[in-house]
Amino acid sequence: MASTKIGKHIDAPRSTVYRLLLDAEAVATWMVPTGMTSEVHEFEPREGGAFRISLTHDEPTDAGKTTDQTDTFNGRFVTLIPDEQVVEIVEFETDDPAVRGEMTITLRLADAAGGGTDLMALHDGVPSGVLPADNELGWRISLGKLAALAETGTVPE
Repeated sequence: MASTKIGKHIDAPRSTVYRLLLDAEAVATWMVPTGMTSEVHEFEPREGGAFRISLTHDEPTDAGKTTDQTDTFNGRFVTLIPDEQVVEIVEFETDDPAVRGEMTITLRLADAAGGGTDLMALHDGVPSGVLPADNELGWRISLGKLAALAETGTVPE
C-alpha cells in the first residue's frame, strides 16, 4: 500500500473550494484525469453519505480497473468539517486483488498567507496494483481542474 501527498494553492476562498468538493456536478467536472469522462451515479455529501463514480477512458484501452475502459469506485464521507476538511473512504469495484481494498482520501483546506486556499490532499492505502506515479499524476491533473473551477468557474479541456 502506498500514499500520495500533494499540495495545491487555489486562488479562491476556502468556502468556494469546500463547496466544490461536495457538489456532485462540480466533482464530475474536476475529479477526472484528462482523457477520461466522469459519471456520478450516487452522491450524498454528508457524514456517512455514500457516493459512486465511474471514470471512463475516452480512447479504447485495457487499463480500466472495473472493465477494460472504466474505473468505478464507491465510497462514503467519513468526516466533513465545513471549509476545513473532507475525509472519504473509497474502494474500486473490481475483481482484481491487486487494486482492491479501502483507501482513505483526506483533503485539508487552510488560508494561504498571501490569500486564497492551500489544499493538502493525502491519499492513503493506494493498492499495489496502482502505480504511485500514475496516482500522483491523476491527482495533480484533477486538483489543477479543481483550482481552475474555483478560480474561474470553468475547467480547461
